[in-house]
Amino acid sequence: MQALRVVPAIHYFDTFKEFNDEFKLGKGDILVTNQWMYDPYVKPLGIDIPVIYQEKYGAGEPTDEMMDAMKVEMDKYEFDRIIAFGGGTIVDICKVLACEIPDKVADLYTGKVAPKRIKELIVVPTTCGTGSEVTNVAVASIPSLDLKKGIADEQTYADTAVLIPESLQGLPDKVFATSSVDALIHAVESFLSPKASPFTEMYSIKAIEMIMNGYKKIIERGGNTAENRKDLLKDFCLAANYAGIAFGNAGCAAVHALSYAHGGAFHIAHGEANFICFTEVFKMYMRKKPQGKIEIANKMFADVLGCDVADVYPALDEFLGKILEKKPLREYGMTPDQSAPFAKSTIENQQRLLGNNYVELTEAEIKEIFDNLY
Repeated sequence: MQALRVVPAIHYFDTFKEFNDEFKLGKGDILVTNQWMYDPYVKPLGIDIPVIYQEKYGAGEPTDEMMDAMKVEMDKYEFDRIIAFGGGTIVDICKVLACEIPDKVADLYTGKVAPKRIKELIVVPTTCGTGSEVTNVAVASIPSLDLKKGIADEQTYADTAVLIPESLQGLPDKVFATSSVDALIHAVESFLSPKASPFTEMYSIKAIEMIMNGYKKIIERGGNTAENRKDLLKDFCLAANYAGIAFGNAGCAAVHALSYAHGGAFHIAHGEANFICFTEVFKMYMRKKPQGKIEIANKMFADVLGCDVADVYPALDEFLGKILEKKPLREYGMTPDQSAPFAKSTIENQQRLLGNNYVELTEAEIKEIFDNLY
């Protein structure tokens, strides 16, 4: 079994200026970002580079329609490198746009056309959650098919990942919360994965420790604000990357698999959608297989929370709830009769993720989880 593989070269800089000094952005490049990131970090450097602002093509998480429209704009320029400077939406979009695009991006997601890489891709993440800079996963919603799905292919790895803690300074409080909670779930799901190795476990454990201890400091200081986390940005930047390396090798599982159903239906941010079902999935795991690696994970959480292992899930919900509010799915618009179709959709569309489960879950058990989340 392959124990560890990290595909992109990983670079680290304290500032965007240091990154530009080494990579010399400009002619032959195209920058995909948000204007609120361009203005403070790129504009002052006077770089002559074409820029595509993602927000001009739609809000929220990636869609095939958004990518189709951005591809039309990209085709106006001559370039060899795509610089993806943004959160998970921008990174996932650029993983796809670095490939040869058929008539419709949706064809890549349905499997009608295989991805074929044609551009160099440099990823600079500006959130601390997806770890997408070191994975080959690119997720998008396909509104015409009422589907949210991911591509995971050798062709969708970045060539270079660049970590710059400075770029996390302007994160809105909720974006920090949803992205970092996503990283925490990446770390613990990859830790429990049957594909985990001693190497991926090392990254998973370190990410869990850094995120949980960082949260503890933020909460002790009075809550999730930019001021209370400003000296912790390096830790969260690195922790998200470690978690990305771990799940890029060992995979995510049922928490992510279930989240696509309600996340897509109610347009819930990815990390928030994961958080909603996190502890309910783990309760089901405990019911089916309480002895095993889940005991180690529970103890890691209990040690930080200062609670008994038997009380870890309520304590974890209360603790994480101080960073990101957890709400029942009915508050997003779910009706009781949606549990069954959500479970069916999960079984039919998310086998790539369900194959990484700590223990197998049946459609009936997934429906029960959705019932409990209602």
